[in-house]
Amino acid sequence: MQPTTRPSPVSEILAAANAVILGKSTQTRLALCCLLAKGHLLIEDLPGVGKTTLAHTLARLLGFQFSRVQFTSDMLPADILGVSIFDREQSSFRFLPGPVFSQVLLADEINRATPKTQSALLEAMEEGQVTTEGETRPLPEPFFVIATQNPSSQIGTFPLPESQLDRFLLRIDLGYPDHDAERSLLESGGRREQLPALAARLGAGEFAPLQRQVAAVHVSPALLDYLQLLIEATRKDTRFVHGLSPRAALSLLAAARAWAFTGGRAMVLPEDVQAVLPAVARHRLRRVSGSHADAEDIACLIRSVPLA
Repeated sequence: MQPTTRPSPVSEILAAANAVILGKSTQTRLALCCLLAKGHLLIEDLPGVGKTTLAHTLARLLGFQFSRVQFTSDMLPADILGVSIFDREQSSFRFLPGPVFSQVLLADEINRATPKTQSALLEAMEEGQVTTEGETRPLPEPFFVIATQNPSSQIGTFPLPESQLDRFLLRIDLGYPDHDAERSLLESGGRREQLPALAARLGAGEFAPLQRQVAAVHVSPALLDYLQLLIEATRKDTRFVHGLSPRAALSLLAAARAWAFTGGRAMVLPEDVQAVLPAVARHRLRRVSGSHADAEDIACLIRSVPLA
């Protein structure tokens, strides 16, 4: 009898996620790439297109501890980070951790909170720790923020500060489902009821080795040359207020490595950089007119940098 081999855990995770999030295989792969590259994910789109479902699905399939916060205009930073209360029995203050102390924090509709509350996540996202009342507390490892936001044109939203946006490795949108996917949703009554039955596809301690494999994906000097030319092109493009920062360049490289890895390759190709560039760059590039870059801006950018 031939020995059976287990499919790649990445392919298992993507197949299970695509059975819940119908017709959005590219966005699902980008979301997984973001986590494999040790980044935070921003999902922007209209209410009701599956943003929260995607976040729940990934957390369950990866076996992560999960918490969800519904952001509102009256939310305070302490509602996320935690607060100290006085314990009469111990005659001392005791810290009650907030929902940020989890492996995956779903910040639902993050742009409905004020900038002050949004900025409470900056230290957590950048350094994996929280400082409250003069004491620094580490967050669980791994730690990810998956934030959803509604379009800024909707009533009751606050724009995310540039410093906050830059902490998100990737920004994706889901869009409406295609005809066949929507028909399946209508016939099945939706897919959210499948979430409680989703089993983790990774055991304890299996995710960190995958991240190390992603970081070890080979990048040639020629590929780095191409990536740098793309970054430099954003800085020279007069359509944008400013170009991509060195942190954005590192994000682009990390995301390209993850895209190559999820494609089953051990080296990065220019096509991998091009595939993740829109998700890395659009929320970081602001036009002179004030709006963020769109898909056509990124396509023009790619066309302006020829392959050697």
